[in-house]
Amino acid sequence: MDEHWPPDGEGWRHMRQRFARRFIRSVLFASLWIIGIFALGGWLFGRAIDGDRPPFPFFFVWPVAMVALLLLVGSALGGRALRRFAEPIGELIDALGRIAGGDHTARVRETGPREARELAGAFNTMAERLADAEAQRRRLLADVTHELRTPLTVIRAQLEGIVDGVYPADRAHLEPLLEQAHVLSRLIDDLRTLSLAESGALALHREVTDIGTLIVDAVTPLQGAAGGSRIAVEADAGLPELEVDPVRIREVVTNLVGNALRYTPADGRITVTVTPYAQGVAVEVRDTGAGIPQGALPHVFDRFWKSGDSRGSGLGLAIAKGLVVAHGGEIRAASEGADRGTTMRFTLPARGGR
Repeated sequence: MDEHWPPDGEGWRHMRQRFARRFIRSVLFASLWIIGIFALGGWLFGRAIDGDRPPFPFFFVWPVAMVALLLLVGSALGGRALRRFAEPIGELIDALGRIAGGDHTARVRETGPREARELAGAFNTMAERLADAEAQRRRLLADVTHELRTPLTVIRAQLEGIVDGVYPADRAHLEPLLEQAHVLSRLIDDLRTLSLAESGALALHREVTDIGTLIVDAVTPLQGAAGGSRIAVEADAGLPELEVDPVRIREVVTNLVGNALRYTPADGRITVTVTPYAQGVAVEVRDTGAGIPQGALPHVFDRFWKSGDSRGSGLGLAIAKGLVVAHGGEIRAASEGADRGTTMRFTLPARGGR
């Protein structure tokens, strides 16, 4: 059903008038009860004094006059209070209608009574978060479209060439198609992992783990691929056991070390250290590579963020952050600038941490 919500200005005025009428009726009804109680009390008081009927003007007109005065003052104060509440509530309803219609720029003034100001502040915070979420959604769609376009274009061009007889259907022309299919598969898996991690729906299979051994096991295959001497692992003795998902933490370490390898020259060094930290451990991956400009540091964990010469999907560090946060830890990047190396550091809480 496609209808405008909330009602337009005229509709809201009618609703406010109905609310005011109900308020006045409630006040009048309560006043009649008060008048009756005063009259009955005066009559009973007079009977108790002299045992005879009390004078009508004193025991009836006086309470009626007092209640009428109270009613007049109460109505004036109540009307003013009603307007103070009604105006911000009306503005809030109009803004809600704009939000429902897709206008995420709608905001309200934080005026009126304290409760109305708090409500307006909560609405503005909600609207700001909705606007941020919508902007992120648009960026994600644009980025995913861009990342999918390249492998799909390669696959389509190769297949069209084979079908048209331009290329033979041999190993040399089919292997690139298989590689691009693997690229698409990895991208889809990465997007799924990232989505689950960011939404808090990622299932972690925690088990008590010797974190030092886990880090060494994760780095060893990369040491062989890098020539061995480029990567060093330093794990302190007496590290606490952690209750983590070893597969996911291995993925984080592999991601960070692999990223360091891509940006560190052949004669550079990568050092992985594992040390106790508070009630958990801290893992650092330091390299002597290209470094990161200071202006880019706040964005390195953003989805699809890439440096100028990056050849990856731009999801690796975002996934690493999502997995660390899912374990209750923190991750950050530090660099002194171009050609000064980079340090990636993440912490994990000890056994029993969230």
